[in-house]
Amino acid sequence: MTDFSLLPSAIRAQVEGLPCTENETGMSGSRVLIFPEAVLKIGRISPLTEGMVHVMRFLEGRLPAPRILSFEKDRDTEYLLMTRVPGRMACDPVYLDQPELLLSLLAEAIHMLWRVDAAACPVSRSLEGELAHARYSLENGLVDFSRCEPETFGPGGFESPEKLLRWLEDNKPPLETAFSHGDCCLPNILFDGNRVSGFIDLGDAGIADKWRDLALCYRSLRHNTDGHYGHAVPGFKPERLFDFLGVRPDWDKLRYYTLLDEFF
Repeated sequence: MTDFSLLPSAIRAQVEGLPCTENETGMSGSRVLIFPEAVLKIGRISPLTEGMVHVMRFLEGRLPAPRILSFEKDRDTEYLLMTRVPGRMACDPVYLDQPELLLSLLAEAIHMLWRVDAAACPVSRSLEGELAHARYSLENGLVDFSRCEPETFGPGGFESPEKLLRWLEDNKPPLETAFSHGDCCLPNILFDGNRVSGFIDLGDAGIADKWRDLALCYRSLRHNTDGHYGHAVPGFKPERLFDFLGVRPDWDKLRYYTLLDEFF
């Protein structure tokens, strides 16, 4: 239940009295309230949100994504009111249980991202910047390593987060830049019937290596079909995503960006 009187007046005027539900999917740490035609994201003030606002305004007319209705702050909280993108998440069982359709739509979604003119994007998510952010988060105890992939640390993996980060800093891959969603996981891609209806949660979007999106999409596809999140699709082969994309998988880059994401 939300006390609308606590919301900034500019936002309260647009949502007060409307029915809403709370979305509990995702790991952003923010509250997300869903209204019939809008979404309100409430969280601690973050400099990343400013970048997301710039990217969302840039994407108007370029990609199906939420349009900003209002962005307000108080002492330590920010409120982002956006239009609601119609459709179901790509991880909805309706799509997980139709592998050919799921893979076809995911490939189309990624190609839609690549068709955006990256050179015109106002935000860059450079690898150097991401590594610097990872080091800051590590040194300030901001990373929950209990959610890492089981093979990242221990036998056959890295001895510690410090050694993993040093390896990432010493083994930067050559870049293939494109417009990047930044968190290209199945819950952030929406489908409506047999079409891609839009993208949400664009806080990490900007110019980046296209293989980061591919790595996170591939990992999300694996976990959403192997029972990791409770739904298993027997016989599903997530590597077929690359066949649908028409791209030869670069397993070294896929591993690199999966490991980098352990810090985010």
